[in-house]
Amino acid sequence: MAVVTFYEKPGCKGNLRQKTLLAAAGHTVQAKNLKTEAWTAERLLAFLGKLPIGSWFNPAAPAIKAGQIVPENLGFEHAVNLLLENPLLIRRPLMEIGEERMVGFDVAAVDAWIGLNDVELPAGNIEACVHGPEGHGSCGSHEHEDEAEHDGCGGH
Repeated sequence: MAVVTFYEKPGCKGNLRQKTLLAAAGHTVQAKNLKTEAWTAERLLAFLGKLPIGSWFNPAAPAIKAGQIVPENLGFEHAVNLLLENPLLIRRPLMEIGEERMVGFDVAAVDAWIGLNDVELPAGNIEACVHGPEGHGSCGSHEHEDEAEHDGCGGH
């Protein structure tokens, strides 16, 4: 079984579901805080560089859902700078095993990469925001940029 370095937003219920699935498949998960990690452009691009720019961003981020940021309209350098300035815009999780990296939690891709060993999958899209189509706004707090703002909805 693999030892997976898992870059997450601490308290995110979606990331918790993903880590639980990996652990149930027999993998060891070493969680790290995406927000406090010392990201450089080179290090971040080791995860993102082969993907289209639109796939680099967390579609549930409030600025993206509100249309303030349209990832598909961004140039390469501007996109990298936005992600470095605000790591919560990065599509989660970022996963790493040795020199191999993955962005997001596409179940089929994760299964092909390290195996999910026939673990029963939770209902719905395991990569989607657990707050549903309304996103974080559905729990009464729109921005959720700081962990303290999660009190109203029980965390995520």
